[in-house]
Amino acid sequence: MTDHALRLRVIDAIGVIPEAAWDALLDEACTPFQKHRWLDGMEREGCAVEATGWHPRHLTLWRGEALVAAAPAYRRDDSQGEFVFDHGWANAAHRAGIRYYPKLVLAVPFTPATGRRVLVAPGEDRAALSRAIFEGAVALARAERLSSVHVLFPTADEAEVAASAGAMIRLGVQYHWDNPGYRDYEEFLSRFDSKRRNQLRREAKAAGEQGITLSTRRGDELSEADAALAYRLYLSTVEKFAWGRRYLTEGFFRRVLRDLPEHLELVEAKRGGEVIAGAINVASKTHLYGRYWGCFEEHPFLHFNVCYYHSIRECIARGVRRFEGGAGGEHKVTRGFEPSVTRSCHWVFHPGLDQAVREFVGRESAAIEAALPSMRAATGLRAFTVTDKR
Repeated sequence: MTDHALRLRVIDAIGVIPEAAWDALLDEACTPFQKHRWLDGMEREGCAVEATGWHPRHLTLWRGEALVAAAPAYRRDDSQGEFVFDHGWANAAHRAGIRYYPKLVLAVPFTPATGRRVLVAPGEDRAALSRAIFEGAVALARAERLSSVHVLFPTADEAEVAASAGAMIRLGVQYHWDNPGYRDYEEFLSRFDSKRRNQLRREAKAAGEQGITLSTRRGDELSEADAALAYRLYLSTVEKFAWGRRYLTEGFFRRVLRDLPEHLELVEAKRGGEVIAGAINVASKTHLYGRYWGCFEEHPFLHFNVCYYHSIRECIARGVRRFEGGAGGEHKVTRGFEPSVTRSCHWVFHPGLDQAVREFVGRESAAIEAALPSMRAATGLRAFTVTDKR
């Protein structure tokens, strides 16, 4: 007799799950960060591990021997590297004598990019299995006496399912560049008024005037030898700020350059034949994700050229639909990046803290929704359709 019952299993290392079984759950709403090799690399190379405060507690649903749903999940000792900032909640809990850590987080470590947080096999009921995973996460957290459950950067439909399972939904804002079908970079610039166009042209010209050349290498053009450069660039930014933290290891860069070359890009800025700055981006067929940047020399507008203008040109040439430059950065608004709502989902078990957090989230979300029209207007982008100038 066939057993059709679902069983929840908690996995302490993603390497236990066969890569083919995990990746068979990925769909078009998933990002490269949710691939088995990316997540496994985080664990094997000492990034998302117990020593760094990330205790893997991956949630998996099985029907017999078949994996039908999964979510990368971690027990957390702090909130570093999550990019949904709940330090204020933790501080309020501490002042009230309420334990906030450890907590359970469903997320891709160190990665503020929206994508599936629950992976579901083709043909399965996505909403039903997503709800089962969320309910399983809450049950696990309660059984292990954790304070709360947090789902970071889920898709909009996943947030709706989480809300139906009792979660509060928190809104955030990132700035993304969208490609409505530009034929070239000048067509992108045509959406701005003349003053803004001149500003962007002037900043983009600065690299050439400084003797700096920009190029992108990707896929087969990359090798493990580039890992050392990528790591040096990453460290140059991390070590520049007092709050910087080394989340990633050189071994991780080596691994992903070796195992996922089809998703990696290295933007290089060279002066006198030497690399003076660069950016490590992650790409899918439709999206580009700006992840890490660094420089060994300081030059005016170098960051904008390496991280924005050069890659916008590349996105137009390659027909990439969206360029996500990462968290924060209101300076992106005047450079063609538009505000985009992000979401997170939260279950807080202490009744008093839950009420206080819900009230805060309600006020915060209302303020974001009220501010969105003025934030969009601040971009200065004129309306555009793919039939313009055709």
